[in-house]
Amino acid sequence: MVAVEKHGIILEKRDMDFEIEGVLNPAVIMEDGEIHMFYRAVAKGNRSTIGYCRLSDPLTVVERYDHPVVSPEYFYENHGVEDPRIVKIDDTYYMSYCAYDGINAFGAVATSKDRKHFEKQGILVPQVEGDQFREWLHFSGNINLKYFRLNMGNNYVWDKNLIFFPRRIYGQLFFLHRIKPGIQMASVDSLKDLNPAYWEDYLQNLEDYIVLDPKYEHELSYIGNGCPPIETEHGWLLIYHGVHDVVSGYMYTACASLLDLENPAKEIGRLPYPLFFPEEDWELKGYVNNVCFPSGAVVIEDTLYVYYGAADERIAVASMKMSELLQELLHHKIV
Repeated sequence: MVAVEKHGIILEKRDMDFEIEGVLNPAVIMEDGEIHMFYRAVAKGNRSTIGYCRLSDPLTVVERYDHPVVSPEYFYENHGVEDPRIVKIDDTYYMSYCAYDGINAFGAVATSKDRKHFEKQGILVPQVEGDQFREWLHFSGNINLKYFRLNMGNNYVWDKNLIFFPRRIYGQLFFLHRIKPGIQMASVDSLKDLNPAYWEDYLQNLEDYIVLDPKYEHELSYIGNGCPPIETEHGWLLIYHGVHDVVSGYMYTACASLLDLENPAKEIGRLPYPLFFPEEDWELKGYVNNVCFPSGAVVIEDTLYVYYGAADERIAVASMKMSELLQELLHHKIV
């Protein structure tokens, strides 16, 4: 088992309209010795914007804005911009987020050159109704039947948890996204290539693009992306969330997998148990109970700090030794 230290809550909601219901699921990026955090801030009516704070070290907030830095602008996000993640590729920051219109949830992205002013590039993932998705999805004995059961009807298929790899691979932008119950990967030369024809061909061959599916008991209901992949000498470290049924509903746990550096569609290893799970009162009780939702991480020397939403109401951080986690993943290789 990997030794995990929970440092507790580092950010809580304030009595301000834009975050009065909660703060959660942050994106983080470390530059020049400081950690920049972009977090989901929830107003009344479950309407979300993205707030900002700055940390001088992994546990100390030294600056926090009293206003959102990204807010809904377009019809497809008029109920909220949710659950950001951020990476820097070349000279551009990519902030991916969930665009929610009150009914549909899609992965979208905004880009920036200065980390202050973000230009929205729109929805990146496919916008397809469930019945059309099922028509395109080729049945195979190798595909999880939940892809059929969880995505049906004339409502759009929810496709969220969009995260970019932090550099180009073979000259292409690679990103992960989530159509329940698993995690899929796509790659393009440019975001402009993500047109309806691209996604129709992709969904007709979805089995080829599934990176991870639920495997163990703690992730049996479904899984989803967490932190942007972290490049290591042994592979891409992916911290994701796993969901399983409990008496009171769902439990969200933090999980870990290792993907091949040259072929990130290939899984090398996966922990057969949660990296960490709800156990503290502030993880067990909140706006949504029983939630540890990892969404941002930084590495300082041999320590990995994972920032996560706790019970959908507050932000906490846990840490572990990177070398220990990697060795444990290599001990649980996929065969």
